Amino acid sequence: MQTGGEQAGRPEAGPGGVGGPPRVLLVGYNGANNTGSESLLLADIEDVRAVLGPDAHITVPTLNEQNLRRYLKEGPHLTIEPIPSIYFGALRRLVKGHDLVLIVEGSAYMDTWTSALLWAFLWTTRCAKRYGRPCLAYAVDAGELSPANQRRVRREASKTDLIVARTQAAAQRLRAIGVTAPMEVTADNALSFAMDPADAGFLRREWPDAGPRVAGMAVVDFYRWPVVIRPWGRAEDLYKWPYYFSRSTRRREQSDALAADLADVADHIVEEQHMGVALLCMEQLDEPLARRVHACMAHKDRARVFSSREHTASRMTAVLRDLDLLVTSRYHASVLSLASQVPMVALGHDLRLRTLFSDLGIADRLFIEHCSADRCGNVKVIIDSLATDPEPERALLRRGFEDHMARARRNRELLRAFVKGRGWVVRG
Repeated sequence: MQTGGEQAGRPEAGPGGVGGPPRVLLVGYNGANNTGSESLLLADIEDVRAVLGPDAHITVPTLNEQNLRRYLKEGPHLTIEPIPSIYFGALRRLVKGHDLVLIVEGSAYMDTWTSALLWAFLWTTRCAKRYGRPCLAYAVDAGELSPANQRRVRREASKTDLIVARTQAAAQRLRAIGVTAPMEVTADNALSFAMDPADAGFLRREWPDAGPRVAGMAVVDFYRWPVVIRPWGRAEDLYKWPYYFSRSTRRREQSDALAADLADVADHIVEEQHMGVALLCMEQLDEPLARRVHACMAHKDRARVFSSREHTASRMTAVLRDLDLLVTSRYHASVLSLASQVPMVALGHDLRLRTLFSDLGIADRLFIEHCSADRCGNVKVIIDSLATDPEPERALLRRGFEDHMARARRNRELLRAFVKGRGWVVRG
């Protein structure tokens, strides 16, 4: 039986070959049990179907088929395509077999998490150029890059037919390193993610003893990243061969200190603000740290772990939007909570998160660098201020949400214009 990647591409064919529906390849961080990537993928699929119709055939490649099948169902018009860790041949074959290629991972042009992911997107773009396939980077971001990766991005990303950046800062970063592809600026497409109405109130149903107010803490172990390529390593540091987390004695000590600091913050929330604490794992990889934080707390009974390994993006979004306060190291925890204007403070290392806070007008007061000398004390002070008088920040978040939503709605319109400009039949 042929897989989606083995159904031979026809370079000379138009959309869908001869008279068939268009074949669309969505390349992203799919199947990672990551709430942000899950919400993005589902929103992007809705956009493709709204523009190209329900018969458009969508293929979603993944390194982890089992995880992806938790929230994405195959059908006559959607194929899940497993690919190996050494992905070059599989991605080339998939690009050749499709009519349109979309880069749908937000962290497209950065090596904060791993260079391997960046290279996958650049390779996909290179293959699309080689085989004459239209290639659109769909509401993506740009961040920190090594000098070598800057050169790679300048060379390969410039071959993209259109880059839709989700912030003005991301577009400026790409231009600054010499990317020449056409660009538009919108906002994160996860803002368009439609939560299942049945999941409203999930937090209270799942945790009835939480108390009248709940704060969330979306944690990241900064000292495991980036994932690096190695032929071998410790089994506990393996992401998926040949990819390993960055670990050393020093990094393990820093990780332990982070867990202790976050537990101190969580106990402060319980003791001073009388809130329950939802420890949020926006990606399954955050769960070991969240459980260490919980184990270090003096008030373990007032905290609970919510992991994307167990809960869909819809349920995790429902939790986020029911919070009274958010301490976040995760970008998409901020994005998905914006609809409810949850007052938030960031303890971050991610340029995307700092940029979002800058766009919202709160970075100077509410963004704390993860490596700052008194990160724990600074976060506590902000928590107490937000809990005492949240309305000024809510007002800023409300305006920011309205602005970002208006920009996010342009993503679908840009997709429509992109394919229509190539003579394709579109809806609407």
